[in-house]
Amino acid sequence: MNFESVIGLEIHSQLCTESKIFCGCSTVFGAAPNSQVCPVCLGLPGALPVLNEKAVEYAVRAGLALGCSIHAKSVFARKNYFYPDLPKGYQISQYEEPIATNGLVEYVVDGLVRKVRITRVHMEEDAGKSIHAGFPDSNQKTYVDFNRSGVPLIEIVTEPD
Repeated sequence: MNFESVIGLEIHSQLCTESKIFCGCSTVFGAAPNSQVCPVCLGLPGALPVLNEKAVEYAVRAGLALGCSIHAKSVFARKNYFYPDLPKGYQISQYEEPIATNGLVEYVVDGLVRKVRITRVHMEEDAGKSIHAGFPDSNQKTYVDFNRSGVPLIEIVTEPD
């Protein structure tokens, strides 16, 4: 039997902003666990998100660099699922109306031009981080660090080229 692998990718890329996607908490890497959190990125009742303008700018730039059409309207929605390091029980993400669609990346391998079609670029927030090592009782417990929760990401989705 002859098979050809045809695979589409979902690539998460962190947007290098100074603050998170829906609050003013820092995105600096390496801070003490749970020291860069607030009611918004923890999803506490009554906390209201405010979209980070720089994150939108960076997502648009990424879409343009990938040859995408940028949409004047994009919509965020709640993607509900349980995960221990997802403090809200949902992730704010785009799906039905992403910020950018229909791109193309060309590259050369062994003198041949290859193409990867980009289905979409959408914005979302990162989850926290489960920590399974580094503490005296790590063999019995898992710790959670929410510093990464709310860090702005783009997800680049390719066609199965």
